[in-house]
This record gives sequence, C-alpha cells and structure tokens, in this order.
Amino acid sequence: MINWFKNNKKGFIRGMFLVPILLVMVISISHVVSWYTMANPITWAIYLSIAIEIAAMSSISAASVKIKGGVWLVFIIVTLIQFIGNIFFCYNKIDPNTPEFKSWVELTGPIFESFGSDVKDVIAQKRWLALLEGGLLPIISLASLHFFIKYGDDDIKVMAKEEVIVVGGETLIEPLDIIFENKEEVKTEEGVKTEEANSNPLVMNILKKSENTDKWA
Repeated sequence: MINWFKNNKKGFIRGMFLVPILLVMVISISHVVSWYTMANPITWAIYLSIAIEIAAMSSISAASVKIKGGVWLVFIIVTLIQFIGNIFFCYNKIDPNTPEFKSWVELTGPIFESFGSDVKDVIAQKRWLALLEGGLLPIISLASLHFFIKYGDDDIKVMAKEEVIVVGGETLIEPLDIIFENKEEVKTEEGVKTEEANSNPLVMNILKKSENTDKWA
C-alpha cells in the first residue's frame, strides 16, 4: 500500500482535487435550480443551472491556461450567478426557530456585532449564515479546479525537462515542443546541425555546445 502510494502520489493528489469539484458541482446545480425556478419552469431551471456550472468550469480552465479574450468576463458573470443561487438556497432553508440556529447566533454574535450587525436581528443573522454556507461553495470548487489544472501542467513540464539526448558524449536537454513554442524540428548527428529552431537562444546554445563551436551564452 505504501509503495503504491509512492508510485501514484501525484495522481492521487490530483484525484483529491477532483473530488470537491464533482461534489460541489452537483450541490451547486441543485442550489441554482431553486433560484432559477422563480422565473422559469423547472425543466428550464435545470438546464440553465447545468449550463452555468459548465460555463464556470470552462472559464476557470481557460483562465488557468492563460487563454486570452473575454474569459474573465464570463468567469465573473457565471461565478456571480453561482454565488446568488447558493446563497439564496441556503437563506431560504434556514429555520431561525431551530436550536442549531440559536446556538449559532450565540456563538457568532460578538463577531458579527463588530461589523455593526445586531445580534437580535434574525434576518441579519440568516444573511450572514447563508453567505458563509452558500458563498464559499463556488470558491472551493473553482479553487480546486484551478489547482487540479495547474498541478497536472507542472507534471507535464517536469517530465519534459527530464527528457535528454546525448550528443558528443554530453547529456543535453532535448528541445521538446512543450518547452519551445513554434519550434522547427532540430536534429543533431555527429555534431552536424541540420536546422535551427527559430533562433531560440536555448536551442542555439545546445547546438553550439554540441559542436564545440561556442560557449554557453
């Protein structure tokens, strides 16, 4: 078991990031449905809620890999809808007459009073509780998705850097597509250069080093 975990540690960690994404996505869809049903039939509300979740996942994925354009505008809009839907559902479900709610008010009353909220104001206390319970869900889900993407991206870069070639008895980093953008194929044979890679400084240094014609820049 320990050996399996060592061999699959990175995949296991990525899987842990995936768990809250899927769970929160299902919960958030049901929450947003309750908000959309105020102005739409139930079937439309379900379709819209699913569309919002997909749009949120797509926008944060695009933002994580630095795709240019209006991706941040889409991300802000769909995340705002998620916040509204989750907070509204939680606010609607809170029963101020339950012992749990009264205990919560007793516990957090001094904290919220410092923000100017009256501890005896039940509506204000419901708002604070709904904000905490519903508002944090989109943040957890989208943050987990961001780390899921970035963690996998880091793994690819590490694997790329470990690829090597041996030229002239020396070990050199292989100029892979993932490292060099717009790279023309570069091959070295017996220290003979066949083609340069768009004047990329690192590739030029590798070629010069392999031919013993120059030092590293």
